[in-house]
Amino acid sequence: MTTMESNRKERLVAIGACANIGSSIIIVLLNKWIYTMYNFPNITLTCIHFIVTSFGLFICRHMNIFQPKSLPFMSMLPLAFSFCGFVVFTNLSLESNTVGTYQIIKTLTTPCIIFIQTYFYGRNFSFNVKLTLIPITLGVFLNSVYDIKFNFIGIMFATTGVMITSLYQVWVGEKQSELQVNSMQLLYYQAPLSAFLLLFVIPFFEPLDAFHGVFFNWPLEALAAVTLSACIAFSVNLSIFWIIGNTSAVTYNMIGHLKFSLTLIGGYLLFHDPIQPLQLLGILCTVAGVVAYTHIKRQEMRQKSLPTSIVSVNSNYSKS
Repeated sequence: MTTMESNRKERLVAIGACANIGSSIIIVLLNKWIYTMYNFPNITLTCIHFIVTSFGLFICRHMNIFQPKSLPFMSMLPLAFSFCGFVVFTNLSLESNTVGTYQIIKTLTTPCIIFIQTYFYGRNFSFNVKLTLIPITLGVFLNSVYDIKFNFIGIMFATTGVMITSLYQVWVGEKQSELQVNSMQLLYYQAPLSAFLLLFVIPFFEPLDAFHGVFFNWPLEALAAVTLSACIAFSVNLSIFWIIGNTSAVTYNMIGHLKFSLTLIGGYLLFHDPIQPLQLLGILCTVAGVVAYTHIKRQEMRQKSLPTSIVSVNSNYSKS
């Protein structure tokens, strides 16, 4: 890869990350409003998101934005199942734990991904990259310290959710490489399959009486909010697959930690959620860790883009 190509990829990654951060923060705040105001069923909303994403990709296909590629069903099934497991156990974790406990355990996703990729896929992560986990983990801890309460069932749900989420995010990247497809081609098959599987999950976690208020006392503004949420979810889902496919699951997680901090700020500004001084310190720690990770990865990418002869000369010079 030439330096020009490397710079172009950096710009595209930055654009994709900004799109993901912006759309993710908006959808989190919007979904919070939907849950608070209308008690809308969580997994059902996720299913609607993937149905709308499927239709959005269908439209993109007919606009020749991408060309679909035939993928083996058995290769897609584990990805779809892992997504359903990720949704179910994330919701069970939120239901059984405080938000602070949920966020603390969720930080284990990044080291879990590093473990899976290192020992099962032969990926290597530099020592400096691993060091950036320290300020990020500390930052999330400080953000959540006022709301930490542990219980056995909650820990079991949260731990299982971390493992399945890590596996899902690793597979999103690995499947794009293994099947030689881009993010749209992969999501084109996974989105409808995941939505179909969630239809079988919903009755176990969201009984029919939960839908009474949704379908019989549903104001127009609630319909508009859910529709807007589903449209934004299309951008979120697509950008997740794009970021993981063009960078890594670890990079996506780093962006996720940054989104967490920015969402806290958004909650403070829009919903007047209180932020303590320690939480502000936690936000600064998290942002510092993400900035350090970004700087290290940029250096590593530029080092890889240099011709071998230049790398060799620099190495010899540093030894002299």
